Amino acid sequence: MTTSYHVPVMLNASLEALDLGGDVARGGSWMDATFGGGGHSRAILAKLGPGGRLFGFDQDPDAAANALDDSRFTLVAANFRYAPQFLRAHKGLPLDGLLADLGVSSHQFDTADRGFSLRYEGPLDMRMNPGTGEPASAWLAKAEVSEMTQVFRRYGELNRPDKLAHRITAARQEAPLNTTHDLIRVLSPSAPRGKENKFYARIFQAIRIHINDELGALEDLLTQAVGMLKPGGRLAVMSYHSLEDRLVKHFMRSGNFDDDVKRDMKGQIQAPFHPLVRKAIVADDAEMETNPRARSARLRVAERTEWMP
Repeated sequence: MTTSYHVPVMLNASLEALDLGGDVARGGSWMDATFGGGGHSRAILAKLGPGGRLFGFDQDPDAAANALDDSRFTLVAANFRYAPQFLRAHKGLPLDGLLADLGVSSHQFDTADRGFSLRYEGPLDMRMNPGTGEPASAWLAKAEVSEMTQVFRRYGELNRPDKLAHRITAARQEAPLNTTHDLIRVLSPSAPRGKENKFYARIFQAIRIHINDELGALEDLLTQAVGMLKPGGRLAVMSYHSLEDRLVKHFMRSGNFDDDVKRDMKGQIQAPFHPLVRKAIVADDAEMETNPRARSARLRVAERTEWMP
């Protein structure tokens, strides 16, 4: 693993969240849902004894270069939403802990060909796995105004998303939008002065979330975690924008995404998880200074209860 691939965010806090902060070597079965550069996985393995097992998931083919040479570790080249079937096949269930560090890795942002970055001009792709699905350029070439408007409103929380959609449809009649900077140039007249980068970042975020069905995959992971984790097992999720964080917070508290809390006759909450922190954990000032990605990170932690839906 190279440090330039991805610096793990809130590494010590993540280990504490998984109840791996002590000096006692642990056994059991563990999952890193977003392997990436392997920083979190390496630290988890250091806390496990000879009988411990760790499964890392990553749909990005580039992550394979960082696979850890450890007999206790298995790297699965797949989206974490497919974890249950892979874990069953490898006799990895039930899990003692599951960590998910969501979002885009430093490597993906810094590789121009992936199309995630505002800084570098590259193909307008944005796929987490370039081998599946369609690139952002293909979607923007055919999407209706109504669909783009909905995507920009829901995933980018942008004002007047219809105006942006109309700009794109008008521009693509003149020339295809093939690169990241093609899209930026088309939307630049709508960018608020002094807040251009934040404006473009929200547009890129909206398109990326849609192309990769990121919120759908997160909902699948949270729902499936109920059956994958043993009672007392830990679920730790790090998110980077309010859309993800809201889903995580609601599910950990109520067991559903509407945050509809159910109670029994005694007033006790009936939910598959018990949140262990009231407010999301954030990075300290020192980490935010050295790792800019940590500035927007929010870590939430919950413990699997005995309750079954």
